[in-house]
Amino acid sequence: MPKRMKGMFKRGASFYVRQRENYRDRWVSLGSDYDEACRLLREIRRGKALVKSKRVEDAVEGWLQGYVPTARNAKGVKLARQRASMYFVPFFKFRSLESVTAEDLRRYRLHLERQPLSPQSVVHLLSDARCLFNWCEAEGFVARSPFPRKLLPRMQERPPDRLTDEEVEKLVRLPDPYGYVVRLGLGTGLRWGELSRATSADVKEGMLTVHRTKTGKLRRVPIPRALREELRLRIGKLIPFRHSDSFAKQVRKLSGVEHFHAHQMRHTFACRWLERGGNLSALQRALGHSSVVTTERYARLTDEHVRAEAERIDGMGGNSVADSVAGGAGDLRKSS
Repeated sequence: MPKRMKGMFKRGASFYVRQRENYRDRWVSLGSDYDEACRLLREIRRGKALVKSKRVEDAVEGWLQGYVPTARNAKGVKLARQRASMYFVPFFKFRSLESVTAEDLRRYRLHLERQPLSPQSVVHLLSDARCLFNWCEAEGFVARSPFPRKLLPRMQERPPDRLTDEEVEKLVRLPDPYGYVVRLGLGTGLRWGELSRATSADVKEGMLTVHRTKTGKLRRVPIPRALREELRLRIGKLIPFRHSDSFAKQVRKLSGVEHFHAHQMRHTFACRWLERGGNLSALQRALGHSSVVTTERYARLTDEHVRAEAERIDGMGGNSVADSVAGGAGDLRKSS
């Protein structure tokens, strides 16, 4: 490529020119094609062309139509459009992309936190904003993304939303098909979407093959021996339900477990796996997590297991910390 024209700058794959507007500098994209950028720059200098700044709502529409459908599934596309139309576009409406600053995005976060939204929803909304501006930078609509570091709020870690042993006993004893679906969910740890799509043809040699997964990777999940006989008699779809909400509503009504929702079966499966001494890496494969960090959240022991383990160690005697503490306290009493 020949030497760039005077006054033309390059960032990433795009070319830019600096224009003075309202007593301040504005970086204007000339596109990623060098010949076209040179032509446009010549016209700007002759006064025949003026590159107009892109409005935020136009950039959002381009992002939703171009980038989002190629990077997210159908549900993710729907959620991104809904979040943008309800929160992002109304807040930045009629603004140009170049005029959005890091301080504007901090005010956007404060605006979201004043809404009746959960902390997790605020994180999702800000993540979409970050993704949008990163896309705008890659496409050359802005010279640099204004999204500041450390803008996303830190989420307070919570224990997995699992079922207690007493609740599990109530649920697995429900009349079929509800009890059967609960037993299958607790025995395999599948997501509801994976459960609802599974068929009898996917069951072979004690393993259930999961085709359409969240990560897009095929995986095989072991089936407990107690469930294999039930599944052997099934033909076609393994469960007769499509929507988790209607299933959970009926389960709550029949069992009296008022806080039950379908994803609790997956959380309970993972927690029980580790509590019984199961391997963390094997659990990662069974759950289909792309990173073991996601699986590690199930490795947080409950208070009951910590207490039981402490009592077990304390009962062993010998060189335990408790013995040392007790001995130290006895020595202090004697010296006093």
